[in-house]
Amino acid sequence: MRRWYRSARIRVALLLPVILGFALVGSTFAQADSSAPHVEPDSLFTLLLHSADAVTIIILLLSIAGLTLIIQGFIKNRASVFMPAESTEHIRELIGQKKFKELIEYTESDPSFVSKALNPALKRAPSFSSMKEAMETAIGEQTAEQFRKIEYLNIIGNLGPLLGLLGTVLGMIVAFSAMKAAGGSANPGDLAGGISKALCHTFEGLALAVPCLACFGILRTIVDRLTVQGALVAEELLLMVKPAEKPAAAPGVRPQTGVPQPQAPRKIPAPPAPVPAPAH
Repeated sequence: MRRWYRSARIRVALLLPVILGFALVGSTFAQADSSAPHVEPDSLFTLLLHSADAVTIIILLLSIAGLTLIIQGFIKNRASVFMPAESTEHIRELIGQKKFKELIEYTESDPSFVSKALNPALKRAPSFSSMKEAMETAIGEQTAEQFRKIEYLNIIGNLGPLLGLLGTVLGMIVAFSAMKAAGGSANPGDLAGGISKALCHTFEGLALAVPCLACFGILRTIVDRLTVQGALVAEELLLMVKPAEKPAAAPGVRPQTGVPQPQAPRKIPAPPAPVPAPAH
């Protein structure tokens, strides 16, 4: 059954609402206070800019890294890039023409998943069990490598809430320090700066975590599907180059030369001893 998220257009359509949602939140975050209509509230961008500190800079750098990994992940983890049809068809042609030397050279230089899985197996010929073992090892290594490339998104996504929590704690420390400086009689305006800074850090951490974890889940499913498909194609191609098995040797025939083996001489049983005649 065809997965509904396989199309690149559908994946882009899933990301656009997230981006538009954050943009709308930024533009409509603050509204005018009915009790003080003369005070113009700050926008979300202004609040984030005023609360910028070391935590904000770290979150910003991780956001850039996460966005780069997301774009690279969706570009590279496509069937046309992962295992191009042209590469697979060329391998089939070389196998059909029995050009095994050219096949080894082509799979050595081709960066596709199928070629990297098939090349170690071809070098183990003619033992088919060794060829199959080498291909399974190569497939496992490539699969692990593909998952390691997107694992950084999972790390960044999990760091987002922790960094936001760190910024929240720092903001509360600032708020209570202002209350202490005022002798315990601070007005809400004195506490608003620290609390606003704390909540802005929380928002920044969540804004970093949600897209990274969502895209990591989608990319993990895509990589799993592509690696399974690549393993099936590589196994099919390996069966096409499977060496012909030698026919079993007939009993009494040497498998190397086909010369009948000398058989052990049969033992002739000794004649029965004569029965003595009865005495009269």
